Amino acid sequence: MSHRIAVCSGSFDPVTIGHVDIFERASRLFDELVICVFHNVRKEGFFSVEERKRFLEEATAHLPNVRVDAFSGLLTDYMEKIHANIIVRGVRSVKDLEYEENEAHILHHLDDSIETVFLLTNPSYSFVSSSGVRELAMFRGDVHGLVPSCVEHAVNERIAAENDKKR
Repeated sequence: MSHRIAVCSGSFDPVTIGHVDIFERASRLFDELVICVFHNVRKEGFFSVEERKRFLEEATAHLPNVRVDAFSGLLTDYMEKIHANIIVRGVRSVKDLEYEENEAHILHHLDDSIETVFLLTNPSYSFVSSSGVRELAMFRGDVHGLVPSCVEHAVNERIAAENDKKR
């Protein structure tokens, strides 16, 4: 039996408890799970790629077969480089599924050895999204319970620093 490497890629800006739930569940299905922060050079993130990687490493430190990386470019090229042919995607809603299905077809078109596995989000986390967390943070809302503690701490520090600038 070959070593099954799966990739879970995304911006993870920031990583949420919903993401961590998907990582935990996927880590039980594959020999190795690589969480890959996609660096979109055309878009400035709320947190830097380095910060997002650090948050992911801290949030998944309890998962021995998980590692964190970053890339920019085609996901298929990255997957070929690390000898992976499985993509894991979390799906919260029908809207997510429609989007992810199209992405899976495009990736399969680029490399027909790639398979996409969809994991349904735990219903307790179906309302949690990175964009929602960013919006809450911008309006100084409480992100407790939506993100790992390392992200909550970073958000609170950023809010405090912005408040200090305004004084």
